[in-house]
Amino acid sequence: MNSNRRVLVFVLSSVTLYLLFSLTAYIFHFNWTPFKRVNLISDVVHSESTILLEDSTTTGGIVIIDKKPDKEFNLYHRPHFITSFNTDTTKPSLYRFLEKLDKLKKGEKRKIRIAYFGDSMIEGDLMTQTIRKLLQGEFGGSGVGFVPITSIVSKFRQSAYANYSGGWQDESFKNTGFNSKVFLSGHLFRSNGDWVEIRDQSITDSAAIIEKSLLYGNTPQPVSITVNGSPYNLQPGKSINRALLARDLNRGIKIGVADERLPVYGITFETSSGIVVDNFSFRGITGIEFGKIDSVFLKSIAENHPYDLLVFQYGVNLLFRPNDKNFSWYARTLTPVIRKFRNCFPDADLVIVSTADRAFRYGGQYKSAIGIDSLIKVQAILAYETGSNFYNQYETMGGRNSIIEWASRSPSLANKDYVHPNHRGAEILGGYFFEAIMNDYRKYLGKNR
Repeated sequence: MNSNRRVLVFVLSSVTLYLLFSLTAYIFHFNWTPFKRVNLISDVVHSESTILLEDSTTTGGIVIIDKKPDKEFNLYHRPHFITSFNTDTTKPSLYRFLEKLDKLKKGEKRKIRIAYFGDSMIEGDLMTQTIRKLLQGEFGGSGVGFVPITSIVSKFRQSAYANYSGGWQDESFKNTGFNSKVFLSGHLFRSNGDWVEIRDQSITDSAAIIEKSLLYGNTPQPVSITVNGSPYNLQPGKSINRALLARDLNRGIKIGVADERLPVYGITFETSSGIVVDNFSFRGITGIEFGKIDSVFLKSIAENHPYDLLVFQYGVNLLFRPNDKNFSWYARTLTPVIRKFRNCFPDADLVIVSTADRAFRYGGQYKSAIGIDSLIKVQAILAYETGSNFYNQYETMGGRNSIIEWASRSPSLANKDYVHPNHRGAEILGGYFFEAIMNDYRKYLGKNR
């Protein structure tokens, strides 16, 4: 009997102490991660700094932390809209990027680089060729930007023509022995006597002088390559290097590499001032692969080949099973990747673009994936939690079952796989994103007159 009483006293004392500690932590905003497991009031009381998602069953209980009174998470639903979740929607979201755009518009000579990351939805320069054309038309510049040495879609791409020999070694995300110093394209190339010839087919200004530069990695000693048949010496240097191969009216260039120790990434085509949009497509990935790239190497890219805007468009490859609803693992895995990029590219704004619509057959009829709303919410949380911006491409293209409607149009805007917009659809989506940037730019002008 005495033993039972001692147990009862111990339990009541422990509960009382935990309760007092829980109340103290709540009142004084004390936060210690191990204590969250035993916080007796965490499920009853929550402060303004934490809200639960409305439907935790489909998001694995993912929560939004650090909620601020000047932020509104539900803004992620809005189509045709880049949001920083600011409750004052008259304020621009991409302020630093827009400030640079405005200086360029007013005549300052500078390059503004945009890195647009994605999967097969943007391969072949789809979407990005439209964004590039419209931005260059508005703010200046010419050139297709970065073109990798080889690509599985080199014959499909309209904005650049590439021809190359067959011996190039491609170290990429898909290799078992992954190299942590692949470029933002997800590739690193080596050669032992191979060549590549690339021609920019995006340029409409016949008077545009184009800088053609080789992006390459570090080597233990100087390396000689050929440029249009003539020798050209590359010096060892930093983790990422730019070598200006030519600056003239020519739209094409041919290089040969005979030393397999030289890491080669690709060739850039850009004017000395203006907009540069680089398409970094890699089929079949979700974005988490970038977590494998060395942070020191990323910082070297930011220093020697800087970007002003980073755009991450992924999601369709997460919807590969028709009944998947829980994407909490994706939030946990991609969050450190986004934080890494924000840390390594501190001068760049970052936009997370949601998945577009995709459909599966349910009960004999094609419909939007049942988990798509959950995935988009998780992607919005990623943007919210990392201090990034968000663009809802799914709602912008029309929302539920829009991919089916796009594929049924005449002429069609999407393929019958109910996943990929075609060239016409991609051009529309690119135009929508451009208009979202311009809407944000008009807000900037309104606030800075």
